[in-house]
Amino acid sequence: MAREIKFGKRMIGDGHPTYIIAEAGINHNGDLDIAKRIIDAAAHAGADAVKFQKRTPEICTPPDQQKQMRETPWGYITYLDYRYKVEFNEEQYREIDRHCKEKGIDWLVSVWDESSVDFMEMFDTPAYKLPSASLTDHKLLKHVRKTGKPVIISTGMSTMKEIHKGVDAVGLENLVIMHSTSAYPCAPEELNLRMIETLRREFPDTPIGYSGHEVGLVPSAIAVALGATSVERHITLDRAMWGSDQAASVEPGGFERLVKYIRVTEASLGDGVKKVYESELSSLKKLRRVVNE
Repeated sequence: MAREIKFGKRMIGDGHPTYIIAEAGINHNGDLDIAKRIIDAAAHAGADAVKFQKRTPEICTPPDQQKQMRETPWGYITYLDYRYKVEFNEEQYREIDRHCKEKGIDWLVSVWDESSVDFMEMFDTPAYKLPSASLTDHKLLKHVRKTGKPVIISTGMSTMKEIHKGVDAVGLENLVIMHSTSAYPCAPEELNLRMIETLRREFPDTPIGYSGHEVGLVPSAIAVALGATSVERHITLDRAMWGSDQAASVEPGGFERLVKYIRVTEASLGDGVKKVYESELSSLKKLRRVVNE
């Protein structure tokens, strides 16, 4: 069985170009204009998709945290009020949908609860993403599966046992599993990129991706060399902006370099079959003194 799935108009898997997701998340801070500028930056960089997050705040915010006060750009408000501030409504998502189509870039969301899945069914996105925090929410995994769309799951802050149980709940059909470490930003010694190889062995017919939260670009290119068929990185207009994910995000110029590094890595890997290239022949003629047939 081929390690690939149909993803909108694209294929994701071995032998196909790495599917690069620019994770806008909530780096827009509830501002539609900022969201559109992030979409523009992702499209300009050559990303394949831009991703947002969809929550129902009263469901996703733990009861013991809802009334906790927090300093925000909107003043000193409760954590629940803050969660509402960064959520987009139907009209705003329709504008995101229109803008992404205009820019020729896919868009999708991470869904955090069943109501958010139902909300997103009004849009023709290529897949649903389940965040690492929801890997153990088997009810949500099964609800997403009922949509019939491809599913991406992240595996941060999870054990191998939890990963297997999550995969059993959602099923292997049209599934992408992304290695991740849920620290923002993540220290290099905790990236554990060899887990990409481990997941490829554990799930031999499933495309394995990488969702990175490191500072810098090199590990994401290495992830591709290790077999990641999709890469997701947070994108922001400015890492100095307010928000918990900004420090682990990549600014527009950096995202352009990231896409370039990934494409160069793909081109450099080759097929593993040793050959003499035509470009070497002049060197062969000038430099080799002894020829053994």
